Amino acid sequence: MQKIKFETDYQEGCHPKILDILSRTNLEQTSGYGIDSHCERAKNLIRKFINKPDAKVFFMIGGTQTNTTAIKFLLNPVEGVISVESGHINVHESGAIESTGHKVLTLPHHDGLLDSEDLRKYLAAFYADEAYEHEVQPGLVYISFSSEYGTLYTREMLENIKSVCNEYDLKLFLDGARLGAGLTSESEHADINDIARICDAFYIGGTKNGALFGEAVVFPNPEIFNAKKLNKFRTFIKQQGGLLAKGRLIGIQFEALFDDDNLYLKNASHANKQAMKIKQAFDEKKISFLIESFTNQQFPILTQEQHKILSSKFDYEIWQPLEDNRLAARFCTSWATSDEAVEKLTQEIKTL
Repeated sequence: MQKIKFETDYQEGCHPKILDILSRTNLEQTSGYGIDSHCERAKNLIRKFINKPDAKVFFMIGGTQTNTTAIKFLLNPVEGVISVESGHINVHESGAIESTGHKVLTLPHHDGLLDSEDLRKYLAAFYADEAYEHEVQPGLVYISFSSEYGTLYTREMLENIKSVCNEYDLKLFLDGARLGAGLTSESEHADINDIARICDAFYIGGTKNGALFGEAVVFPNPEIFNAKKLNKFRTFIKQQGGLLAKGRLIGIQFEALFDDDNLYLKNASHANKQAMKIKQAFDEKKISFLIESFTNQQFPILTQEQHKILSSKFDYEIWQPLEDNRLAARFCTSWATSDEAVEKLTQEIKTL
């Protein structure tokens, strides 16, 4: 019997609407490297979505490539990027940031999130050291929404982090690989207007929300950057190997995600709703969680016997081992997670 998979939110191909549009436009002839009408319309739809008509938008292929390219672009050669220890760039990107010559400077996480006071204390101590000029200089703060633990920043949290960034002349970059899951969560969180107003740069993840591939890098307030440098970002993407020759393939997908139907939010909302059904099933069995998440990632704490039962029928990730021979698992839902799959899982949870 084939197991039902809850390992990640990018195991399926893409939403049928996207596949249909890609098929219907397959024989169109357009200019390369994203200089086409599909990419331009997709950019305008994103500008409308974030309420920033002057925002600069660029398309890239995947999350690691996007993080690496954007962070390198935002840093000077002697600078590093601040991230919580659990940050994706620190633990799940194979040293991609370090391979560019920049260091990831880590701080403790609080349920996957960065605390503004931790950031302030770190920076105050850094500049209090008379020898700081001999160390890697902090130049950028990296955060994720939602985090590796499915947790979210509120508007106040973002504003507090940005306040510290302004105090120490740092830029703020937000990893939005799972931005849709955050924006459609039932818990308190910053909205897209907050993110576009507060962050200096962020990206909108398509790969983990129904696209075949593709991420949209956004500079919501381009006036704060050196215009000459920002205008060369496409060239910078090319240098990093990230400028897709058939760029229209990403533009078409983001057109489909952000047209009047707003498939982007619908996909994420579906994934979250399915995850909440799973969360409820574990709650009803009094099974606790490593982290209280209200997005599409759930982290129940299982005994070895419970894991043996569930893993015989379902694939999911072992997040970390815990005391008493228990383990934290991760169940991840997607735009395509079916009611049938969730029903089978929740029924099995009831037997634990």
